[in-house]
Amino acid sequence: MNIFIGNLNFQTTEPQLHQLFASFGTVTTAKVIRDEQSGRSRGFGFVEMEDDTAARAAITALHNMNFMDRFLTVNEARSKPRASGAYKRPATSEQFHSGDAGLGEHRDN
Repeated sequence: MNIFIGNLNFQTTEPQLHQLFASFGTVTTAKVIRDEQSGRSRGFGFVEMEDDTAARAAITALHNMNFMDRFLTVNEARSKPRASGAYKRPATSEQFHSGDAGLGEHRDN
């Protein structure tokens, strides 16, 4: 199960996050999300746990826990929804003429 951890102290490291969850079961991955430009923590991360029962126990125990002077938000991570209005690159002339321009089907009447 993938777990979201919010309100992390900006000094939290991935090994610290891993250790926090490891007492509940096997941690597959622990990731602190960082700003691409500065490399600084964005204050949240994700932990993947092998066993869903252990993950739920960790969520229950750690949600609202004071960790490194911050009260954590811990819950099951939700899938990132696809943006419905996302920019789509214009079709190339080859795609347009081949009928693969994303414009729907063409019928010859």
